[in-house]
Amino acid sequence: MKNSLLSTLATVAVAAVVGGGVGYIASQNSQTIDALCDGSWSDFTPSSDTVQKSSDTHFANYTTQPVGELPDLTTAAERGVQAVVSVLKTEEITLSQDWNPFFGFFGTPQYGGESSRSQTSSGSGVILSPDGYIVTNNHVVENASSLKVRLGDGRNFEARIIGTDPTTDIALIKIDAEGLPTLPFGSSDALRLGEWVLAIGSPYDLQSTVTAGIVSAKARTLRVIPNAFSIESFIQTDAAVNPGNSGGALVNTRGELIGINTVIKSPTGSYAGYSFAVPETIVRKVVDDLKQYGVVQRALLGISYRVIDQQFIDEMGARTGIDQVGGVYVAEVDPNGAAKSAGIQSGDVIIEIDGTSIDSQASMSELVGRRRPGDKITVVVKRDKKVKPFEVVLRNKTGKTELTSQTDAETALGGTFLELDGKSLKEYGVKGGVRVTEVNPGGVLSNAGIRKGYVITHINEKPIRSIRDIQQIEGKITLIEGFYPGGRSIGYVIVEK
Repeated sequence: MKNSLLSTLATVAVAAVVGGGVGYIASQNSQTIDALCDGSWSDFTPSSDTVQKSSDTHFANYTTQPVGELPDLTTAAERGVQAVVSVLKTEEITLSQDWNPFFGFFGTPQYGGESSRSQTSSGSGVILSPDGYIVTNNHVVENASSLKVRLGDGRNFEARIIGTDPTTDIALIKIDAEGLPTLPFGSSDALRLGEWVLAIGSPYDLQSTVTAGIVSAKARTLRVIPNAFSIESFIQTDAAVNPGNSGGALVNTRGELIGINTVIKSPTGSYAGYSFAVPETIVRKVVDDLKQYGVVQRALLGISYRVIDQQFIDEMGARTGIDQVGGVYVAEVDPNGAAKSAGIQSGDVIIEIDGTSIDSQASMSELVGRRRPGDKITVVVKRDKKVKPFEVVLRNKTGKTELTSQTDAETALGGTFLELDGKSLKEYGVKGGVRVTEVNPGGVLSNAGIRKGYVITHINEKPIRSIRDIQQIEGKITLIEGFYPGGRSIGYVIVEK
């Protein structure tokens, strides 16, 4: 019930997520895509020393600029343009013709036919290693039939996708080359508000474009990544970014990579004051996972929650007894999740994770999103005005702590889903099922020829009655069974290409 889930997440923040040219453009009116511990309850207090120590370290590593002087950005710009590339995507678009009602009389759903055409778009990428590993945005390479990379020196290379992560909009691609210039990672945690940064990319096919600005905010959540398990904790800057900058570098004054430019907030679709980048902490983790495992190792805490802000207090303060902003309220706990196993309960208030105070959805999702299943984190909880730390061993979607080399079933299917309601169950005469509401190119559904409207009842001979049932499927998908409403039951044997 992904549509329903997305609606729930809009009000309860993030359900199973926390657990963790081309470009995303967030319009003012709409969102569109362009181009530990054991122990008893006590008077334990959050480790503010840890937070302060981290802050002090950031200050120690930062060299302030004398009043009246501007920073010298030339070295950072020159280093950056050498390691930032243009990415050209070719995509085959399949256009379905109108439904042919004639065939409906015979109980066999048919479409009038299909046509296809090629479509090209461009974005940017950042070289991470001399042997050709390049980080970019997932939406820059998504559904590509072919990819080409143009280096700063004008050379062109065919590229292949190593792995993608729709939940963070990060992808890793590779070209066959040696001795390439690279950008080292910096620290997005160490960024300070007002610090100078550069955005480097290829907007409107203008390669090696450099713009400057300051860090306007950190840990922004925009809800623009179209995935129920999205992790958003954007760095906001006023460096000019336009379509084509997606996947390019956000660098500090030392020429270190501290983010991947991803989103524009604009009423027009072009730069209008603010842009947003995925922070280095998330990029580095995702890239490491894709390179080492081929898939992202997504850790989940296994709760749904709401940030405790003034709106929460106004709506739920009297019922919950909470009268101060700060932390997140645990609305539900997954019975098979990490939080439940550790002893965290519905009604608890999480105020700190690993020494960092929690005050927003972004901080919550980023801190968990940096981790892998099996990692341990310390979650500090307030319950009945008492505070206690819990050691939580994070789990994956299937409720396990093991790492995997397989893409989870929901992602592998490549679509969006809606659980059947009571009326539909009665109408179709089935005990359960999940309707396919969208089919994305390149996934199992698309490759098998499954169309929108199909109701999945079994995967690998296991009953599917909910989205969670899909998430629990392990291993490769070899058989999908179900039916088209008004038509006949049909099964699809999945043959790996």
